[in-house]
Amino acid sequence: MGLLFVEDDTMIGNSLKEALNKNGYVVDWTTSGEDAIYLAEINDYELILLDLGLPKICGVEVIKLLRNKEIMTPILILTARDSTIDIVTGLDSGADDYLVKPFKTEELLARIRAILRRKHNKIGALYEYQGLILDPLRCEVTIDDITIQLTSKESTLLRMFILSPGVPFSKIQLEEKLYSYQESLQSNTIEVFIHTLRKKIGNEWIKNIRGLGYYIPLNVQKND
Repeated sequence: MGLLFVEDDTMIGNSLKEALNKNGYVVDWTTSGEDAIYLAEINDYELILLDLGLPKICGVEVIKLLRNKEIMTPILILTARDSTIDIVTGLDSGADDYLVKPFKTEELLARIRAILRRKHNKIGALYEYQGLILDPLRCEVTIDDITIQLTSKESTLLRMFILSPGVPFSKIQLEEKLYSYQESLQSNTIEVFIHTLRKKIGNEWIKNIRGLGYYIPLNVQKND
């Protein structure tokens, strides 16, 4: 799941980005409000983690500008300001929740899960396609009453395919969904994830067209 993390303190930024990566989240980290607005406009993030005390454009202004642009991605405020007025201003501007620094990583992860549960409950948490049922929050897929555990990246790939059946996705498109723009990748990274996902759910669910990319068929021919 892709998160946008906005924090100008490099020590905090590096530490939290590493912790989020270890817990399966794809994170784009920026230190400025201007970059945050730009990235939120061109990417479809699951959640924005936003520090209020940013240089030039403060966090509250970032929230207002995003909401004015009708970007409704959930926002979790991370702030050292513990006064009620700062928190209330952020929430009234359109944020969904807040955490006051310092906080434990476990608490941050719990807040993220809670916000994502609320978000997916509004739009439907499960994705079903020709008898395959994907639960992206649990990273589980059920086929013929058998539940299979996926990694977060495998779950993200499968969700992409289910949402656009018959549409091939190139390696570049898949890499952009699975990794932040700051990460360097091995040339065969996508092939590895496709291979492991096929081993778990079966080759019939993911096909590829040479030169175009990978896709889920419009009519899956299930193996007996």
